[in-house]
Amino acid sequence: MIFPPGWQKDAMTEIQYRVPMIFPGQASQSVGMAADLAAGRGRASAFMGEVNASLGDDLTGIMFNGPKEVLTETHNAQPAILAHSVAVSMALRDLGIAPSVVAGHSLGEFSAAVAAGALQPADGLRLVRKRGELMFAAGQEVPGTMAAVLGLGGDKVREVCAQVSAAGGVVVLANHNSDGQVAISGEVGAVEAAGLALTEAGARRVIPLNVSGAFHSPLLEGAASSFREYLDGFEIADPEIPLVANVNATAVTTAAGLADGFARQLTSPVLWHDIMGEIAGGSGPRPTVVLEVGPGRVLTNLAKRAYPEVNFLPVGTAADLDRVLDFLADHHDPTDSNKD
Repeated sequence: MIFPPGWQKDAMTEIQYRVPMIFPGQASQSVGMAADLAAGRGRASAFMGEVNASLGDDLTGIMFNGPKEVLTETHNAQPAILAHSVAVSMALRDLGIAPSVVAGHSLGEFSAAVAAGALQPADGLRLVRKRGELMFAAGQEVPGTMAAVLGLGGDKVREVCAQVSAAGGVVVLANHNSDGQVAISGEVGAVEAAGLALTEAGARRVIPLNVSGAFHSPLLEGAASSFREYLDGFEIADPEIPLVANVNATAVTTAAGLADGFARQLTSPVLWHDIMGEIAGGSGPRPTVVLEVGPGRVLTNLAKRAYPEVNFLPVGTAADLDRVLDFLADHHDPTDSNKD
């Protein structure tokens, strides 16, 4: 890679602002993603030029030109989203904007780890490529599915899933995204039964998801074991800034803790609701701004109703970069961003 260890500490760019950053997960991909960043200058463009060499195939061609069906395949979507997110974080740093705390939704945790200095960019790409391959293979070996549940809280969903599982089958809460939006995951019949029970319990809607397996459930135990072994071949550093983890919504401080969370993710729920409570809520002053770094605005849409006093700004394009810099110049708050 052209970026040596410690690129996050590059003294060539004076850091003017430090702000919370969150990184999106799968389903944020779209054809054309990151093409404008690749065509620009600076570290983002250079990094995008190295993506294909890191993976040994033409991922950027799929990102820029599609087809959509190929980009959506798990083993392509995951590194594509990480590549886009990392490129944006590099472009932000070139503008003097760095993270004060990070978190990422599912695969976004790997993007967050790169931004936190715990993973090298090329290693992040290889890890999520392998992760996507293992997740897809697990879905072929042990068929499962997922569904979104709208209008019920996480505690009630857990209760219903436990009741359905006790009657036979496996179904669990997989993503706790917000007060009224969660996802369940498990065996096909158990997910269907849980959907009916959740509707009877007051869910506004239960929507089957077009996924290749029961992600974030016990059905991925084999994939998690294989991924843990794969992780052993990579150098992971202690995060340089707090990284709020998916599996327990607390800050990871060690490389070992980060690696453990990476493996446990596959069979554990994504506690995004609690993570956002730590980043945008918490006991202290709330941040003025939180940046969603990468493609789309899924995480922004999830959070803005819960934290109306916080400015959630999605940053995925070159034009977004200029808007963020202008916003920070007008709203710099020393309680949530500091000059180095």
